[in-house]
Amino acid sequence: MATITELKCAVRETLESRGVMGQLKARIRAEVFSALDDQREPRPPLSHENLLINELIREYLEFNKYRYTASVLTAESGQPEVPLDRQFLANELKVTEDTSSKSVPLLYGLVCHFVNSSDSGGKVFLRGASLPAGTTASNTVSGPDA
Repeated sequence: MATITELKCAVRETLESRGVMGQLKARIRAEVFSALDDQREPRPPLSHENLLINELIREYLEFNKYRYTASVLTAESGQPEVPLDRQFLANELKVTEDTSSKSVPLLYGLVCHFVNSSDSGGKVFLRGASLPAGTTASNTVSGPDA
């Protein structure tokens, strides 16, 4: 007869070999986050820029089957449960797509565009963007050039 330790080992190995262990861990993390999330603490309003950024990230996460991570993003950020229409998102970002680009998340196309762009000596000038309400420069993380 197998011992408890051997049984635990066999169950763990089976779950790992089926690819279920990672999903279970992610689901537990999402549930713990949900339980700890204080719904009484008001979130800052979701700015238009954050709405677009979160949607780009959600589309990427769902494409790569990071569904539990996407559910945590949605819950934590206050992003609407229903994803934004992709065409609306592309229009807001002033992006035109061809048929092949529609098969991958917009974020892939944006990254590809900037990685392969040869304008301005390979550099893109970024202007200051508006920060979400309640966020100050001291709340942001400085980059290596700051």
